Amino acid sequence: MTRPVIISCAVTGGADNAHMNPAIPVTPEQIASEVLAARGAGAAIAHIHVRNPATGKPSRDLALYREVVERVRGAGSDVIINLTTGPGARFVPDDGDPARGGPGTSMATPEARVEHVLELRPEVCSLDVATMNFGPHAMVNVPRHIEAMARMIRDAGVKPELEVFDLGHVALAARMIGEGLFEAPPLLQLCLGIPGGAPATTEAMLTMRNTLPPGCNWSAFGISRHQFPMVAQAVVLGGQVRVGLEDNLYLSRGVLAPGNGALVERAARIIEELGAEVATPAQARTILGLAAR
Repeated sequence: MTRPVIISCAVTGGADNAHMNPAIPVTPEQIASEVLAARGAGAAIAHIHVRNPATGKPSRDLALYREVVERVRGAGSDVIINLTTGPGARFVPDDGDPARGGPGTSMATPEARVEHVLELRPEVCSLDVATMNFGPHAMVNVPRHIEAMARMIRDAGVKPELEVFDLGHVALAARMIGEGLFEAPPLLQLCLGIPGGAPATTEAMLTMRNTLPPGCNWSAFGISRHQFPMVAQAVVLGGQVRVGLEDNLYLSRGVLAPGNGALVERAARIIEELGAEVATPAQARTILGLAAR
């Protein structure tokens, strides 16, 4: 039997980039529709952010998350829902007083960042294990905030997907895993190519994979033009994969992706050409240690 590989699709993301590709979903209806399209193309997991429907800008509005989740669940889809907890960690120092947050800062309490997870109870949610430069701003996740969020997520019966952007983040995640903060088997996402983090290269992915704690599941993605090469590399190295409009707006050089489904379809072809098979949601639940549905 061939190895089943999980495709996760990050359908919209938290960047202010809705103007860059008309396929980026903005409203809850559009986001839910893209989740279902990704599932139809082969994705077992849908990673979900929400946006202000009027502006297209990122949002943490619980009502928007609720509508997306209700639409997906109401459609009877078997897709695994993965809600982000990333928003609420952005810090931009004020020019006059760097100790204060300036325009663009969005820092929030751990409780506020997981509010939607505690109410909506997805099967999976992301949990950033990173303080780092993230493009022009800083992403701040100090250990006590990560630990507080992890405990609330665990008590809600949700599996955290630990987002790691560099080797130090893997080491921090490994320490927390060793302290019993996460249910077995832990799940880590290797995030590659983000300015300020590890590059999207074979060497970086291999090094990060080789430092993962034993017994964990892992997935990886690269942003922009690195998306599909990193899909192939993750399959070869034994991991799961992630694609989607959050990470990459193009299907090929100069060709905007018409939607998430097209990105998932291309990832599925790569997986199959490399001799693996695309995992169903049921297979993904078994691999990740989630309850069967």
